[in-house]
Amino acid sequence: MHHAAPVSQRLTIAGPAGGLEARLDLPATDAAARAFAVICHPHPLHAGTMDNKVVHTLAKACNDLGLPSLRFNFRGVGASAGGYAQGLGETDDAVAVVDHGRQRWPGASVWLAGFSFGAAVAVRASATVQPQRLIAVAPAVDRIDIRGVMPACPWLVVLGDADDTVPPARMLEWAGSLQPAARVRVLPGAGYFFHGRLQDL
Repeated sequence: MHHAAPVSQRLTIAGPAGGLEARLDLPATDAAARAFAVICHPHPLHAGTMDNKVVHTLAKACNDLGLPSLRFNFRGVGASAGGYAQGLGETDDAVAVVDHGRQRWPGASVWLAGFSFGAAVAVRASATVQPQRLIAVAPAVDRIDIRGVMPACPWLVVLGDADDTVPPARMLEWAGSLQPAARVRVLPGAGYFFHGRLQDL
């Protein structure tokens, strides 16, 4: 019995500032996509890329659930055109990638996910793209103002209580203010990069 392995393809997606370098990870099962995931990476000015371990883990988790996932480099990162744009341009980039996914899988719903800066961008982009699910891992609430954004879909906030980059107290305070409330999962002893805890994540 032959089991297909997950397939990974590199592609370029048209973005507002030029081409965005992206990677499409397809699940092992060949079923028609009922949903697809778009995953946003950490801060472009702090070595964040789509190959980040947490981003890769999120892509794999979505593939395990049968969803194709698109991860991409924000403008100015890797082979993506343009330059850093304070989170505003990066939000537009995320929306462009979702639009690409909607053309590729018409009728499929969107799961939007991100890590750190990318989680904050995903939260901001959710106001435009109206995802079915939202996953924010260690959202950088101290870097990008997302206080006014209240996504209407079910969403999950994951953080480590030993995070030394994004203060856990700030994340919990922000998560506690959300209406409707998000599901919050705290991984005890996990740091910002979830070293040794990617399986748990």
